[in-house]
Amino acid sequence: MSIVALAIHGGAEPLSPRIKQNQKAYEAGLHQALEAGYRILRQGGSAVDAVEAAIQQMELHPLFNAGRGAALDQKGEVAMDASIMNGKDLQAGAVALVRQIQHPISLARAVMEQTPHVLMGAEGAMELGRSLQMPFMPDSYFISESQYNALAEMQMQTQKKPDVILNDTVGAVALDQEGNLAAGTSTGGLTNQMKGRIGDSCMIGAGCYANNITCAVSGTGDGECLMRKVAGYSVSALMEFAGKELQEACDFVVFKKDKHVLGDIGLISMDACGKVVFSFNTECMFRGWISSDLDFTQVAITK
Repeated sequence: MSIVALAIHGGAEPLSPRIKQNQKAYEAGLHQALEAGYRILRQGGSAVDAVEAAIQQMELHPLFNAGRGAALDQKGEVAMDASIMNGKDLQAGAVALVRQIQHPISLARAVMEQTPHVLMGAEGAMELGRSLQMPFMPDSYFISESQYNALAEMQMQTQKKPDVILNDTVGAVALDQEGNLAAGTSTGGLTNQMKGRIGDSCMIGAGCYANNITCAVSGTGDGECLMRKVAGYSVSALMEFAGKELQEACDFVVFKKDKHVLGDIGLISMDACGKVVFSFNTECMFRGWISSDLDFTQVAITK
C-alpha cells in the first residue's frame, strides 16, 4: 500500500492557564480528529475527504476556535471562515463570514465542488449551504459562557494593551493512496475582532494551499501576518522555484521571510512523500500526526 499520512493543528498561541487547565481535553480532541481523518485514508479515501473529516471533528469541539468553539467578535457575535484545496488539480473552495452552519469546512468544499467560484461570503454562502441541506444550528449552539468570558477578558486586556489577541484556528493536511495532497483550514477568527473582519483561513495561498508538485500547508496565528507573507503559497514556491526542502521552506516563511511583518504564526505542512513538518514561533501549537509508517496518533502542544 502507498503511504498515507495526516497532520492537524488546533491553533498557535502563548502558553496560558486555560491551556494548562484543559490540556487533556485538547489532546483528546486532537486524537479524535486524527482518528476520524486517518480512518478514511486507511480505507482508500481521498485526501480531501480526510481533511474534511478531521476538521469537522475539531469544529464540533468547544475548545477549538472553529465551528462550535468559534470566537466572539466585538459585538459578541460569531462569524466563521474556512477553506479547502485539492493538490491534484488546484481546485479550491472557501467561505467567509458565515453564521450558524455547523461545519464551515463542508460548506467550503461545496463551493469548490458545486460552484464555479473559489470564495463565497456571508448570506450567499449560507444560501448555498441551505440549498444542500447542510446542518445549521441556532446561535446558542456556538456561544458559550467560556466564550463570553474570553471576550470580556480580551476587552479588558485590550484597554491596557491594544495588540493583545487570541488567534486560534484549526487545520489539516493529508496525503492519500493515490499520491494526492489536500489542505484545509477553519476558524472563528480573532476574539474581539471588528465586525466584518476576514482573516487568512479563507484565503487560498495564505492560510491554506495544496499542490501535488510540492506540498500541502495549513496556517494558524495572526491572520494579517499570514496574509502579508502569503504564507501557504510561499512555502510551495520556495520548494518549487528555490529547491528548498519542506522544513527549510516552512522555517524560512515563519522566521525569515518579511521579518518586519510581526505576529504569531504556525504552519503544518506535508510533502508528496508524506513527510510532516511543523514550524511555529509561539510557545504552543496544538498539533498531531499519523501515517502508515507510524500507524498510531501522536499529539503535542508545547515545543
